[in-house]
Amino acid sequence: MSQHIQTHVDVEPGEVTGATVREALEGFFATNPRLRSYLLDDRGAVRKHVVVFLDGESVRDRQNLSDPLPAAGEIFLMQALSGG
Repeated sequence: MSQHIQTHVDVEPGEVTGATVREALEGFFATNPRLRSYLLDDRGAVRKHVVVFLDGESVRDRQNLSDPLPAAGEIFLMQALSGG
């Protein structure tokens, strides 16, 4: 979890299991429910201001989060950068 997200929702890093990024995040949201609405929209897709990385690579499926999660995979969530 990036420091910027932590300023909005105080969350400690944690370990969860799942076959996909979605399953892992659902497990994380079970103990951190406030984080869900900050990261995901009403349909469960990643919000535009958020970037999700899996083992250092941006996830491909921002709508369903169906990217497969390796056994020791690491998910990192951060505020997307924007500007002009």
